Formats: sequence, C-alpha cells, structure tokens
Amino acid sequence: MRCTPRSGTVLQLASLATPIMRKSGGGGGVQRALATGDKAVKLAGRLQLFAIIGPGLLVAATGIGAGDLATAAFTGSRVGTAVLWAVVLGAFLKFVLNEGLARWQLATGQTLLEGAVGKFGFVVAAVFGPYFLVWSFLVALALMSACGVTMHALVPVFSDAADAKIAFGVLHGAAGVVLVLLGGFRLFERVMSFLIVVMFLTVVVTAGMLWPGTTEVLQGLIFPAPATLCGESLAWTIALMGGVGGTVTVLCYGYWIREKGREGGGDLRICRIDLGVAYAMTAVFGICMVIIGSTLTLPDKRGAGLIVELAAQLEGPLGPVGKWAFLIGAWGAVFSSLLGVWQAIPYLFTDLWVLLHRRFREGSGEATNRRDYTRSRPYRAYLLALAIVPVYWLTMSFSTVQKAYAITGAVFIPLLAVTLLVLNGRRGWVDDRFRNRRLTTIILLLATAFSAWLLFKAIFT
Repeated sequence: MRCTPRSGTVLQLASLATPIMRKSGGGGGVQRALATGDKAVKLAGRLQLFAIIGPGLLVAATGIGAGDLATAAFTGSRVGTAVLWAVVLGAFLKFVLNEGLARWQLATGQTLLEGAVGKFGFVVAAVFGPYFLVWSFLVALALMSACGVTMHALVPVFSDAADAKIAFGVLHGAAGVVLVLLGGFRLFERVMSFLIVVMFLTVVVTAGMLWPGTTEVLQGLIFPAPATLCGESLAWTIALMGGVGGTVTVLCYGYWIREKGREGGGDLRICRIDLGVAYAMTAVFGICMVIIGSTLTLPDKRGAGLIVELAAQLEGPLGPVGKWAFLIGAWGAVFSSLLGVWQAIPYLFTDLWVLLHRRFREGSGEATNRRDYTRSRPYRAYLLALAIVPVYWLTMSFSTVQKAYAITGAVFIPLLAVTLLVLNGRRGWVDDRFRNRRLTTIILLLATAFSAWLLFKAIFT
C-alpha cells in the first residue's frame, strides 16, 4: 500500500526508533527505544496538525481588518460582554460558508467561481467582475489606510497624521508586493504565521489582564441578553456578527488549499479540521476584543483611529507596555490582512481572466495553467494595481472608506450562501456524499436572511 506524504512523515519519524532498538541490549534499552519512537510519532502528529491548519489560519487572518477590530471593541464598549454569543455565531456561520466552498472544490476540482460560471452561465462573470474590481480596490485602500494609521501610532516620525497615513500606507503596500512576488507562497505563509502569532497572543493576553470574571463571560457566551436584540444594541450586534471572518476574502481559501495540493474527497476531513481550528481562533480573537472594549469608554470613531484610541486608553490600566504591545498586535492584524489580500485576490482576478479567455479567445493558452497563476501576467499586474491604484484616494477619511468597503462586502455574503445552496444542493452536480445536508441547508438559508438584513442596516443606517 502506498503511503501518502502525510502518513509518510509519521512513519519516517517513527522509524527513528529502529536503529536505537538495534543498539540496545536489554529490555530497558528496548523500552527507551520505544519511548523515543513514541516521542517521534507525537512530534510528527504535531507537525502534521500545524500543516493541516495553515490555509484556514490564512483566510481567518485575512478576514480580520481594522474595521473588524474596531467593531468588536466598540460593540464591547457599548453593549458589554452580553454580546459575546454573537461572535461565536458569526464565526460558525463563516465556517459553514467556507466548508461549503471547500466541499464544492474538492468534489469537482473547480473553484467556486469556475463552478458558478460553468453552471449559471457567463452572466456570473459579467456581474461579479465589475463588483470584484470595485470591492478589491476599496479593501486595498482601507487596508493601506489602516496600516498607515497604526504605523504612525507606533512610529510617530511625521508631524502631520495625514501625511503619515499616506507615506506608511504606500510603504506597506510596496512591502506586500515585494513579499508576494519574491518570496512565493512559502515565505508568505511564514510571514503570515508570525503575524498571526503576534496579533493573537497580544489580544488574548490583553483580554486576560482585563478579565471581567468567568461568570460574566460565560453568561455572555451562552445566554443572549434581551438588551442585545433591540434598539441600537441590535445594530451593533448584527455588525459584530457580520464582521467576523471576512466577506469576499473567504474565496481565498480555495486557492490556498490548491497551493497545498488538496484535491478530492479524501481531503475534506482535513479541510474541516483546518477551518474548525481557524474559526475557533477567530471566535476567541473576537471575544477578546469585545472583552477589551467592555472595560473602556470608547469614542464614536471608525476603524484604525478607534484602535489607536483604544491603545491610548489601555495605558491607564496596563501601563505603557500594555499600550505599545496592543498597538503592535493591532498592526500585525491589519498588515496580515493586507498581505492575505495582496497574495490571494490576484488569484481571483486571474480566474476571471482565464474565464474571459476561454469565452472570447478559445485556444489562447495564456494563464490557463492553474499551477502557474502566481507567475502569470494577469496575477502580477493585478497585484501591482492593488498597491498603486488606491494611492490616489489615500487622502480620503478612513471612516468613509471603511463604510463603503463594509457595504460592498456585505453584498457578497447572501450571494455566496445562495450559490452554495444551489451548487451543493443539485443532484448530478456533486456526488451525494458532498451534497448539502438538511441542517446545512437550514443554516445557509438563515445566513442568507441574516446577511440580507445586515446589508440593509449597512446601507440605511
């Protein structure tokens, strides 16, 4: 029987015990050898788990921007820990959506975009294309602005905050391009892993130092308080749920599992573990941000400006070290989101480009090899465009950019839920073992209704 690379890693490390057993003379030597082999197997298991959870952590980190940080903290400040259940529910809904996306791709070998265009017709590309262009440049602008604001708070070398936002924003955009172009997926993954560790540990430790009490936290997680379901509190609860885990960025997962070589139904369990761990960490991160915000009185600001204000207020209970540590963690969150967008969004553009070539220039082989997307001209051109085009609008206020980005992102989630309902629900399109179960269908319907309500609130409030 042929061993897969994953099982092969375990067997190779476990085999380290063999030469030791040969050299050992007595029963004690054999026991020591077996103990060494057990340690090798355990180490292999840990390494295997770390390899499994890579793409999920990438998509989770990419979905956490300055707006999501600020929304969680501000909601905590206004509503308190009574709203913690909404973080868990929001993370679960995004898990269901991303699991459906992975299920489709593993069942068919097609990305969700390829599948939607193939099954619903080219009108999908005609509608999604312009929307995608607008959304991608808005998110690029928002992330460059957020990086500029947070870096200015860390390194206040400019006398004017507006000039600092532009300069640092451009610098972060250029750094993202260099890392993606020169480092490839492996360097990107390593840098993202470092940033994820920084932001996660910083926020968790900060929340632990401001811990309001286990009973209060458990009540907020388990029992939805009536106060969170009416009036202004309801609006913030909805915003908190919608902001957990990203919007269009969930599509990135399909390209990152392709980078990892995950294909076929045998990898579905791995993807579920991957996404489960990733969105559990996303929920913990959001819970910690709500807890931090619940201990402070925050002004009515948006995005990165609110994060900087939050860090300044943390100096009171935690001292200067707490303030600077939180700023570093916040910078890690927004820069990891920028890197994730810089690396994965050009994949989506290239997918669209390939679909256009197949329709209008059949037989042109340019950029049609899925494995060579990152080396293609469309990919590299769009990566450069993400870092260059938004520079012109960096003078805009971050709150304006954030609201426009939030509205365009909110449009996508109900459309994604409906797409997954149909693609994974039709007989003949996917094998029965990959089709939506009844519970999944109900959850997707609820996600559609909730996302539509969120979009309504985002536009009219």
